[in-house]
Amino acid sequence: MKSCYRWRRRDGGSRATVERRERKREISKDRETSLMDSGSMNSSTGKTQIRYPLQEQLLQKRNSRENLDRFIPNRSAMDFDYAHFMLTEGRKGKENPAVSSPSREAYQKQLSETFNMNRTRILAFKNKPPNPVDAIPHEFLAVQQSKPTKPRRHIPQTSERTLDAPDLVDDYYLNLLDWGSSNVLAIALGSTVYLWDATDGATSELVTIDDENGPVTSVKWAPDGRHIAVGLKNSDVQLWDSTANRQLRTLRGGHQSRVGSLDWNNHILTTGGMDGQIINNDVRVRSHIVETYGGHHQEVCGLKWSASGQQLASGGNDNILHIWDRSTASSNNSATQWLHRLEDHTAAVKALAWCPFQSNLLASGGGGGDRCIKFWNTHTGACLNSVDTGSQVCALLWNKNERELLSSHGFTQNQLTLWKYPSMVKIAELTGHTSRVLFMSQSPDGCTVASAAGDETLRFWNAFGTPEVAKPAPKANPELFAHLNRIR
Repeated sequence: MKSCYRWRRRDGGSRATVERRERKREISKDRETSLMDSGSMNSSTGKTQIRYPLQEQLLQKRNSRENLDRFIPNRSAMDFDYAHFMLTEGRKGKENPAVSSPSREAYQKQLSETFNMNRTRILAFKNKPPNPVDAIPHEFLAVQQSKPTKPRRHIPQTSERTLDAPDLVDDYYLNLLDWGSSNVLAIALGSTVYLWDATDGATSELVTIDDENGPVTSVKWAPDGRHIAVGLKNSDVQLWDSTANRQLRTLRGGHQSRVGSLDWNNHILTTGGMDGQIINNDVRVRSHIVETYGGHHQEVCGLKWSASGQQLASGGNDNILHIWDRSTASSNNSATQWLHRLEDHTAAVKALAWCPFQSNLLASGGGGGDRCIKFWNTHTGACLNSVDTGSQVCALLWNKNERELLSSHGFTQNQLTLWKYPSMVKIAELTGHTSRVLFMSQSPDGCTVASAAGDETLRFWNAFGTPEVAKPAPKANPELFAHLNRIR
């Protein structure tokens, strides 16, 4: 009777417990359903049905294994029987070693191996947690790692070659050095123009000007690399054929004083004088003066045509930078209206350089009272950036292969500075000159830079490195002066 009573009580108690659990489950399901669909009404009531998208997304995320960020164990996956045995019965043999015997130990060992009782951890998961999902797939990492990195270019801090340049005029406003497309360097020393062939290192004398007309104040190679213009102190400009070593003609009547700056635009030779005048000379015709630009009140010391040949930049000792557009030249051969008049510099503007990879970007450098490199949008006339270099800016050159700018300076370090554009972070400083580096010119392949200073030395620097694919020098154009024989 006692056993029957106990059985009935256990049975009745377990059934009541099961019924209560079932009712609780039903109530919880009803509550969950009401939370999911709360606010939603039957269509017969005529009210609209309201949804809870955030709750739905949360449930979807919980049901999706791909979005699991941690492993939550399941109680059904745990072996509580083994845990209970190890916490109670399993410890007795270790705590009472006297009770054990060799036969009992052998029996316990075989029993443990049979029922997998030789586990080190009591609470161990049957199912391992899923492997973590990588934020970046391995295939993308492999692609990024396989991309080769560009090695950093080595920039020598010393010049590769140094030549003597005796009698080099130490004048900031002149332009006495130019490297032609035929790989021949021209330099004016006093009243003599010398040619140095970079291919074989041979040096030759082009012309020596007499004392009445000299000294030489500017030199500039034509695009063909064969003909060269020589500006003089007496306001004349001579044209020479370097191959035949003979003078072709003399341009007179344009300026009233020395010609310190020159630049070519195909067959047009532009000259800038101490009188503040800028003249376009067509060297093919007898009446060579075709256009005149008036706007500077002091000596024009910087002239540079853009690569397209449509815009001309001029800098003067009046601290003014002008941008001229050739299409605005008037029919009477005189153009006094500039495209932009830029007055931001506070010293003479000699250093000018058009950007090779952005046609409307111009860099300009100021003299000792300014010391700044400025960048201009020549379409709008806006100053894009200004960098104080700390010393007089004498010349500027763009790297043809990288986004870099090289500047030469005067007091106090007399250095060449290589800048990274557009951040204008200093990459290197090249020292060796003991006086201000007045002139710079670039080799046809864009790698080597020649600099001439007041210390009467000519130095060659590997400032721009070696390009991946060397560009051949442009071929000479024999048609540039084809009409000179018609001049009478």
